[in-house]
Amino acid sequence: MSALPAGAAPPEAHFRYVLRLADTSLILGQRLAAWIGHAPALEEDLGLANLALDLIGQARLLLTYAAELEGRGRDEDALAFLRDAPEFSNLALAELPNGDFGQTIVRQWLLDAWQLEMYEALAASSDPRLAAIAAKALKETRYHYRFSSGWLVRLGDGTAESHARVQRALDDLWRFTTEFFTPDEIDTHMHALGVAPALAPLAARWAQRVAADLAAATLRHPQTQPYPWHGKRGVHTEHLGHLLSEMQHLPRSYPGVQW
Repeated sequence: MSALPAGAAPPEAHFRYVLRLADTSLILGQRLAAWIGHAPALEEDLGLANLALDLIGQARLLLTYAAELEGRGRDEDALAFLRDAPEFSNLALAELPNGDFGQTIVRQWLLDAWQLEMYEALAASSDPRLAAIAAKALKETRYHYRFSSGWLVRLGDGTAESHARVQRALDDLWRFTTEFFTPDEIDTHMHALGVAPALAPLAARWAQRVAADLAAATLRHPQTQPYPWHGKRGVHTEHLGHLLSEMQHLPRSYPGVQW
C-alpha cells in the first residue's frame, strides 16, 4: 500500500493502518504454515502450526475490521486473496523465505518481539475495536515470543554449527528491522488521533528486549545497514509475489467458489 496521499480523509488512514497489522500477521502465518510436516521434530512441527493458526486468526479479525473501515463492500477473503503484491502492506521481513529452521526462528523472534510491543500498546488504543483485537492477540503473542526466544537461546548457545547458522541469519535479516519503528504519515496521523502508539518508546523497549535475548544466546548484535524495502508502503521483495501466487491460486482460479 502506498503512503497516505495528501489530504486523505482520516478513515482512509485508519483503514490502511489496520490493514498493515493484518497483512503482517497473514503473510507470516502463511510462511509458517509451510513448515507443517517439515519441522525438525514433531513438537516443533506442532508448535509452528499453532503459531501459524494464531497469526491467521489475528489476520482474520483485523482484515474484517479493515474491510468495514474501507466501506467498499470487500470482506476478509477479498482483501486476503484478491489483492496484488503492491497492494499489500505487511512488514517486509514477514514475507522472506523460511530458509533453515534457524533462519525461521530468527525471523519469528524479531517479529514476535515487535508484535509484543505493538499489541501491548494497542490494547490501550482509543479505538475500542482495535484495542479488543490487540488484547486478544497479545495473549497469543506472549506464547509466540516464549517459543521463538527460547529456541533462539538454544540454537545460539548450542553447538558451533547452530550458533554459526543463527548468527548468519541474524546478520542477514537485521536490516529489515529498520522498518519496524520508522514512522510515516499514517503512523503519525493515527498516533495524533490516539489510535496508534508513538513508535520511539516502543523502539527503545524492543531494543532492550532484543539485546537481552542476544546476550543470553551468545549472539553478536548486528550493525545497522541500509534498507531499500518498505513493505508497509507497498515496496516489497520479489518473494511476496511468489508467495501470493500460491496462496491465492484457488480463489483466483475459481472466483466465488464455496465449499
